[in-house]
Amino acid sequence: MLVIGNGESRLGININSINQVKVGCNAVYRDYPVNHLICVDRKMVREVVNSDVANIVYTRKDWYNEFSTSPLVQEVPELPYYGTERQDEPFQWGSGPYAVLLASMLADPWDEDIKLIGFDLYSATDRVNNVYKDTQNYNKSEHHSIDPRYWIYQIGKVFENFPHHNYKIYQEHLWQLPEAWIQPNVSLDKISNL
Repeated sequence: MLVIGNGESRLGININSINQVKVGCNAVYRDYPVNHLICVDRKMVREVVNSDVANIVYTRKDWYNEFSTSPLVQEVPELPYYGTERQDEPFQWGSGPYAVLLASMLADPWDEDIKLIGFDLYSATDRVNNVYKDTQNYNKSEHHSIDPRYWIYQIGKVFENFPHHNYKIYQEHLWQLPEAWIQPNVSLDKISNL
């Protein structure tokens, strides 16, 4: 199973050449077909539903009624834990953490690793790190980088709640796992090994 984030580290990867079930985030559908697409931003759901691409789109419970007449739209899965912090609230979860969660619920824990690409978390500059910056429904390239604390925490909670899965993060040289991701079922590999 391949989970596709939209960090710029994935730009050199031919995603079509990877023959696995694919769970993607937001505008990835513009470039690559995926089996499951997570769009928790209402504008992105509208874009996908109004496109000619027939992806299954998962969105927040809060937006579901607006799109429930579309057979393509489903609700994101419920969180596998209960927490009391703001970052534990389902509305605070972004597309990336929900994509990792959905992949964890769909994958067979005995047959496959869950591979993550494009989950850069940090920008190499103080500006936004996203493949789709400067396009419809995305920030301009001059926009400040996004604080990844919630993503790190939430994806770490997925790793923690699915200990029977093995997660492999593919990243560039010198990229380091966040502390919350250092778990027995999580490993880091060079993106060139994908």
